[in-house]
Formats: sequence, structure tokens, C-alpha cells
Amino acid sequence: MLRGSIVALITPMDPNGDVDDQALARLVDLHVEAGTAAIVAVGTTGESATLDEDEHCRVIARTVELAAGRIPVIGGTGANSTTEAIRLTRCAAAAGADAALLVTPYYNKPTQAGLIAHHRAIAEAVDIPQILYNVPGRTACDMTPETTAELARVDRIIGLKDATGDLSRIERLRDLCGPDFAIYSGDDGTGCELMLRGGDGVISVTTNVAPREMAAMCRAALSGDRAEATAINARLAPLHRALFVESNPIPVKWALCELGLCGDGIRLPLTWLAPEHQPPVREALRLAGVL
Repeated sequence: MLRGSIVALITPMDPNGDVDDQALARLVDLHVEAGTAAIVAVGTTGESATLDEDEHCRVIARTVELAAGRIPVIGGTGANSTTEAIRLTRCAAAAGADAALLVTPYYNKPTQAGLIAHHRAIAEAVDIPQILYNVPGRTACDMTPETTAELARVDRIIGLKDATGDLSRIERLRDLCGPDFAIYSGDDGTGCELMLRGGDGVISVTTNVAPREMAAMCRAALSGDRAEATAINARLAPLHRALFVESNPIPVKWALCELGLCGDGIRLPLTWLAPEHQPPVREALRLAGVL
């Protein structure tokens, strides 16, 4: 089981919107050196919605190649079409990814029975460990703890990224799914507390810009050191908030550009961070000690 600070990595792009391979290599090396537990390639933060299928597969494969076994790579392979999700998950498996992260189908609002059938079909089709991803704020579809428990019994489904920010779910999920099912926070603001309550880590936007600090916070939380974990998290809290002043990944891409780690490329319909939001993000970077 992967545990700790898992980065939801951006897909760096040049000003024309083309994937920047050199910046991707720098970012992978940064996370290896900083002690990040794993990389999610081409998740929401990686602009999965704006990459076409070929690009999606290439970025996952290139991230695996650059990681070179030094850090696990989880391919973001979810889609609102089951057949497309199977194709993307096969790409991740063929590339040598360690696991796949599959968001609940968005826009078409499936029933709970539909969610079970969707994820069961992918698990039966592709031999790779799979992590469910529940983010109803983006998908308009909420996977219930009971549905999660049903899927936890399916071979190859090993965990859940829960981005509801609802800490009351953690005990219910743990009771229903058992101790061997991984539960990750997908919400940086509540990730520390989720781990202190028995979760296994956080799949994080903040880790893009504060990897060492997030790794230290997760180590403390997972060891049960509440005082140390909450102290580190308090320094990171302004950053957790500032990185969502506009839709993710707009602020985090601006922050990484400000830190000199990538260029200013982003794809429409996403736009560059508005000038009025840049000072608070810069101040949050300073407060976190990374600028």
C-alpha cells in the first residue's frame, strides 16, 4: 500500500500549450529528491480534460520512464465513458504504471449501480491496481461509502481518493472497507486530519510546490504525531487555500512558474491566473517557506 504525500502532478506546457518534456523531467526529479511517496500523472491537476487520448497515454508513459523505478507512478485514467476509461487504463498498464486512478464518470450522472458496473468492468478488463476517485464537486456524482465498500471487494480495486472534504466519512469508510483498503484524501485542507483519523495519505495539489513540507507533514500524521503534523499543516494552510482561488490547476501552475519550475503554458478553456489573485498566492508561498 502506498502511504503518505502523493503529488497530483501538473502537466507542464510551453507557451503554445505543448507538453514541456524538460520541465516534466525536472518535476519528477524534484519529487524523488523531496521524498514524495508517489506521482499521479494526468489527473485533474494534470489537465486530463484538455489532453487528447494519445497525449494522455504519452504523458503517463513518459512519467514512468522519467521515474525509472525511483518513485511509483499512478496513471490518471478515468473517463465518463467506460470504454475510454478501459483504453486509458490499458495504456497505463502497458507503460508500466504502478496503479491507475479512476474518477467517477462525470457529466452523465450515473446511479450507484452504474458506478459499480463501470468500475467492475474496468477492473475485470485491465490487470493493474486501481484507486477509485470520488470528487462530486467536479463530477456531479457522489460515490457513497456503501458503493465504495461493494467495490472494495472487487479484485484489483485497492483504494479510494476521497475529495469530498467530509471527515465524517473516514470512520464509516474504514469500517465498511476494512484495514487493507487504502483511503486517501483528495482535499489538502482536510488531508492532515484525515490521516490522523486513520487515512493513508493525501493525493495533493499543494505537494507540487511544497513537496518536502507535505512529505514531513504526512510522515508525522501517519505516525500519530498530532502536534508535529498540525504545526506543519498550519504553515501550509494558506497555501492549501490559495491554490484554489481559481479553478485547479490554474493557481498551482502559476505558482510553479513563479518558482521557476515550469513555463506559463496552460490550455483553454483554462486561463492564466488573474493579476489580482497573484499576490495572495505569492504570499502563501512565502508563508509556507518555499519562496
